Amino acid sequence: MRKEDKSAIIEQLSETVKQYGHFYLTDIESLNASKTSALRRACFKKDIKLVVVKNTLFKRVLENLDTDYSPLYESLVGNTAVMFSNVVNAPARLISDFTRGTKGEGKPWLKAAYVQECFYVGAENLEALINLKSREELVGDLIALLQSPVKNLVSALSSGGQTIHGILKTLEER
Repeated sequence: MRKEDKSAIIEQLSETVKQYGHFYLTDIESLNASKTSALRRACFKKDIKLVVVKNTLFKRVLENLDTDYSPLYESLVGNTAVMFSNVVNAPARLISDFTRGTKGEGKPWLKAAYVQECFYVGAENLEALINLKSREELVGDLIALLQSPVKNLVSALSSGGQTIHGILKTLEER
């Protein structure tokens, strides 16, 4: 590969890393063509960008960025595909769903991930990544928690008002 081509690839990958907030390093080496196609379709449906990269080029990309990605360098061995996503747990759920019938032994499997400015190295972190909540889910939970006391108060006041109204109505009819 020519030096100009490598520079273009590094620049493009750098922009992709900056564009997406989270990325997962995965191994999809032993997938056949039909399973790879199915994985790419599933990624497209969930708005996940799947890119197969050369380890040395991706390491150079990570070295050129402002953040220190050194915990991920040891995971850049063998065949590597990177899943970029703006949703925290979408790639983890996709990997889990895709390998569901293989009891966790199938591909793709997680090598490492950079999520919410934290590093997760190793396939044993997949379950923790699945359970992470996205920003939208956290905001929704917070709003639900804030609304709960108000809803309880309104329902208590309205049911109490109906009870008092019912008692007064009964007394009036007597």
